[in-house]
Amino acid sequence: MLEEGKNEKEIRVGVFVCHCGSNIGGVIDCKKLAKYAKKLPNVVYTEDNLYTCSENGLASIKKAIKEYNLNRIVVASCTPRTHEPLFRECISEAGLNPYLFNFVNIREQCSWVHRQYPNEAYEKAKDLISMGVAKATKLEPLEMITIKINPNALVIGGGICGMSAALNLSRQGFKTYLIEKENELGGRLNTLYKLFPHDTEALELIKDIKNKVQKARNLEVYTTTRIKNIDGFVGNYDIEIVQNGKIINLTVGAIIVAVGSSTLTPEGMFGYDGKIRITQYELEAKLRRNEIDANNVIMIQCVGSRNDERPYCSSICCMTAIKNALIIKERNPISNITILFRDLYSPGTNYEKYYRNAREKGILFIKYKPDKLPSVEENQIKVFNEYIGDHIIIPYDLLVLSTPLVANEDNKELAQKLKVPLEANNFFLEAHVKLRPNDFATDGVYVGGSAKWPVDVSETITQGYAAAARASTILSHETIKVEGAIATVDPEKCIGCGSCEMICPFNAIQIERMELGLKATIFSAVCKGCGVCGASCPLNAISMKHFMDLQIYEQIYALSE
Repeated sequence: MLEEGKNEKEIRVGVFVCHCGSNIGGVIDCKKLAKYAKKLPNVVYTEDNLYTCSENGLASIKKAIKEYNLNRIVVASCTPRTHEPLFRECISEAGLNPYLFNFVNIREQCSWVHRQYPNEAYEKAKDLISMGVAKATKLEPLEMITIKINPNALVIGGGICGMSAALNLSRQGFKTYLIEKENELGGRLNTLYKLFPHDTEALELIKDIKNKVQKARNLEVYTTTRIKNIDGFVGNYDIEIVQNGKIINLTVGAIIVAVGSSTLTPEGMFGYDGKIRITQYELEAKLRRNEIDANNVIMIQCVGSRNDERPYCSSICCMTAIKNALIIKERNPISNITILFRDLYSPGTNYEKYYRNAREKGILFIKYKPDKLPSVEENQIKVFNEYIGDHIIIPYDLLVLSTPLVANEDNKELAQKLKVPLEANNFFLEAHVKLRPNDFATDGVYVGGSAKWPVDVSETITQGYAAAARASTILSHETIKVEGAIATVDPEKCIGCGSCEMICPFNAIQIERMELGLKATIFSAVCKGCGVCGASCPLNAISMKHFMDLQIYEQIYALSE
């Protein structure tokens, strides 16, 4: 079905081929490709642009739609993951339904992977465009789903990230609920001493932010509180929390996950005993109480990380070790401090300056290899020094182990309630590390701080603000529109077997009893159109709008021809 006023029998396709600078144009002859597209069935206009996503490129598409009465648009360029919303909005402004647009990826799927074979890449690009045009001829206009928004927000986690996010949202005028499972706000900063690289007092920073939270309008704080249940979808989440045995119900439009992380206790590693062999985290408390009485201090980096069990770098350990070493050196200038490291992570000029300052103060740095770990004895350490090619022995009064931040044990439970994913190390997984670093794939739920990866305090605060900014894009509207390309069920074919309900990653399907018996029901606002249900349905009772069987068949026919 075409839009009103258009000839339903006449399909008029416009094809726009993008050079993408030299990303595509440096491998494929885009002008020649545009001329080829002009010969395809139903194509009445083609054009090649240096950057189709530019202002001039978008204007050219709008102009062509009006001049040539185009009712289907195909853009052959980069990835729809980044640019499809832009082009949909463009043709919508020109009067076309946004779903009458088809994206053909000739960069990631062609020029980039076949850069050494330009002739073959060109032939493949022809096939991709031919298939894209064939599908475009079978596209149908779809309507996006409108949802009313509850302007309240929930922030899970009362650490520095959660408080920063909650303050930001409350200052924008949004009613915000901040919940913390412990009996006070502040998280790990309550027990830290100073923060690198400016040696800020952790307690002073956290005290200042706590005072702002207490005085904030539109901000309601719940401590000793846990989440019991979460239902709903973007703009309309029903939250059931438990505080001291009392159940409280909240309704919010957006949720921010700022639960932070935990510190690893290195049981069985390097003779750890919690007394003279302690962690950096335990050292913080001793420094704050001025309990360090040691002339020979050794710190070992990467304890419990960058191994088979935890292959990642915790990113904050190197700077934490340097900070604490400098504090000890300042209090006891005659102390001998040695840091045994695998690699030193000092990103940016400030942290590099911090590291250089430590060396100038006489702190020694000795590199060790993972296949030759330092050997801890009663009051000395034997470590292989690759520069002299032999072992050296270093005495110690205090051994400090730099352990990583690890994911909270209850992350999995919370992730299941939120219907969001975790990565391999059980940190929360963002939608896209570059394009949507504070979003989840589930709309209306955001993440910040070390809940998704170990980060320092300054980065944690920044991410708290970023998550709040993302949440405000939802909360600031009375309504929002969500994806129209979703699953649909044919009740005549559906037998209510439940395979789709069981496999749906977004919990968007529910089996309900109807007049015809048990049938699958799609919650439109929750469905992401991923297609898993359609692929798993044994009776083909589920179809994917914008990816209908007929549209896919047309692509296959075009390729075979």
